Amino acid sequence: MLAKPLKSPAALPAYQRIQQAIRKKIDSGQLQTGDPVPSERELAKMHEVSLMTARHALAYLERDGVVERRRGIGTFVSAPKIHFNRLTSYSEQMAGRRMVPGSKVLFAKVVHDGEAIARLLMAPKSEVLRLERLRQASGQPFALETCYLAADQFAGLVDTPLHRESLFNLLEHKYGVELSYADEEVDATAADAKTAELLGVAKHAPLLRIRQVIYSSKGKAILYVLGLYRSDCHNLMIRRFR
Repeated sequence: MLAKPLKSPAALPAYQRIQQAIRKKIDSGQLQTGDPVPSERELAKMHEVSLMTARHALAYLERDGVVERRRGIGTFVSAPKIHFNRLTSYSEQMAGRRMVPGSKVLFAKVVHDGEAIARLLMAPKSEVLRLERLRQASGQPFALETCYLAADQFAGLVDTPLHRESLFNLLEHKYGVELSYADEEVDATAADAKTAELLGVAKHAPLLRIRQVIYSSKGKAILYVLGLYRSDCHNLMIRRFR
């Protein structure tokens, strides 16, 4: 059976062409977070479509979280949203947003504190590897993330280029660990002075705090992760079934 040919841009409905044009400008960096997007009237004139078609295009972009419309002011590019409804690495999350992931390693050493975490990870002598990284996307700070692993199981991990390697990828391909699922606790907290400076937000700004225990396919706790996420850049998507 022959595959159906992809539609050319001209074959797309007019409102989809408008969406595509706006997304392209965002992906290329011509439009940044907070930049104004042309109004419905301007889009209608630019693309030679009706006002209703332009309005339809912006409504879909707003629904997808690409833009936000402020009543009486205009339409603006939204801060990127990350959806936490499946277990993915930060690199995978960024790829889904067509953004370039980046990390700055702030701390990576074997420590002896955190006995509760050591017991959870079944770490001998309570030795755990603590990895603290500032997570970035396209050069902008997104999250402060601290990971804990049993030190004896991941020898040499601190010597790898953790500022550019996906931790999930290293665990799965270098150490042969198949990650399977995570238990998470989600709540709100306020940024202390150090965290605020790292994330580029005001002191006491609201943050989304996610604590994860990530398990292997054998049911063993592999990672404990504490993530502090800028609330203006992240939202939590949950699908519920009856």
